[in-house]
Amino acid sequence: MVDNINLREAITEGTVLCFDKPYGWSSFDVVNKFRMLARHALGIKKVKVGHAGTLDPLATGLLILCTGKQTKSIEGFQEQEKEYTGIFTLGQTTPSFDLETLPDASFPTVHIHAQMLADAAISLTGVHEQIPPLFSAKKVDGKRAYTIARQGGFTELKPKSITISVFEITHFEMPDVAFRVVCSKGTYIRSLARDFGVALGSGAYLKALRRTKIGSFDVADAWNLESFEKQLRNSENLQI
Repeated sequence: MVDNINLREAITEGTVLCFDKPYGWSSFDVVNKFRMLARHALGIKKVKVGHAGTLDPLATGLLILCTGKQTKSIEGFQEQEKEYTGIFTLGQTTPSFDLETLPDASFPTVHIHAQMLADAAISLTGVHEQIPPLFSAKKVDGKRAYTIARQGGFTELKPKSITISVFEITHFEMPDVAFRVVCSKGTYIRSLARDFGVALGSGAYLKALRRTKIGSFDVADAWNLESFEKQLRNSENLQI
């Protein structure tokens, strides 16, 4: 068991906490919520905290928060392999490669069969040069790419070497294809959706995404924000 004093010391000195980020929340929303809880429930006026690897608001799943001295571990966590599950929708594309924007083009899907899905996944496994989505946090001349995109602009983003070590199709019911991917740092699953559609001679966008693992950390062991808040207010029962 951890009492108020020890919990306050652990967070202030440095600890690692895993959360299951809710749909619609940004990664910074989770950090800000944690700061608020630490301040109001434990009386920590100022806490150094950061997250190891951004998740888009439309994605859910594992988000690692580091506090105090453990913020020095963030870069190491970011370098580790990550696992995702999700759904690609075939036959359409969107400018953002996901549900942030509306479809802008439609493509045929009647020619696609199970073996094609498997072959496309195999073709995208390994080391590749991947072009990040324009709707991303990449900086272009000091501006975030998504800022340019949301203002109606366009810029060419440079490809980056990424590694897909596992890409498996877990289920499909056209036009939706469920998948599991294990990949390196810097991989954009939204871009993988685009490339998957191209490999099938069609189009695709990312319908749903969940990060399930970062290195040895698993979302199954992560805190739900609601239950964390409830337990934090009764912190003698909280273990971290």
